[in-house]
Amino acid sequence: MRREKIAHVRILTWNLFHGRALPNAGRDLQAEFTAALQGWAWDVALLQECPPWWPAPMARACGAEPRVALTSRNALLPLRRLVARRFPDLIKSNGGGCNAILVRDGTPIVAHHEVVLRRRPERRVAHAVHLADGRWIANLHAQVHSEAHAQADLATAARALDGWAGAQAPVILGGDTNTRHPRAGDLVPLGGHDVDFVLARGWRRVSEVTVHAHAPLSDHAPVSLGLEATGP
Repeated sequence: MRREKIAHVRILTWNLFHGRALPNAGRDLQAEFTAALQGWAWDVALLQECPPWWPAPMARACGAEPRVALTSRNALLPLRRLVARRFPDLIKSNGGGCNAILVRDGTPIVAHHEVVLRRRPERRVAHAVHLADGRWIANLHAQVHSEAHAQADLATAARALDGWAGAQAPVILGGDTNTRHPRAGDLVPLGGHDVDFVLARGWRRVSEVTVHAHAPLSDHAPVSLGLEATGP
């Protein structure tokens, strides 16, 4: 039997700064990042610059189901992980990275898709989950230090999402857009903070944007907002 579509969802997006803090903590902070995620209200979390070995245990701790898309600097990952866990502030982004989607409202993930946005100057990806209730939710980390590249990455992600879900389907796209004026096809920006945004088609915002207290973790603030489907 087909499940009824869920008309509400709370999305959280957070760039984890490769598991680092400001100022430097000089140690592994997986427990602290996980505890922060556990304490906030969200149904779906979109994570960027996440150490690739974090999403699975984070998801278990939060009662969520994860999906992961590797980004850049992941060759010889076991070695990178060894160094990153001991000296995260020395290796920085060279510890490897991924985007992750965590779903904790109990709705199963029935499909996961990924698209490479660019390979230079570094590999950037977008990925999306299709949930059993019909929702499509995507996550991206656009290229930094170039407005043109960031907008191009958003456009590529929107086209890929249309291909997976259908050009008229309700969809949500969030993440680190690396622009304060994100454009992604016909998706509408519904809220964000700095360069971290949520855009959507077929959804409207029904809550204030919450910028969560996070210091000293990461150089980005976690952002969440509640959405409601506009269709039947």
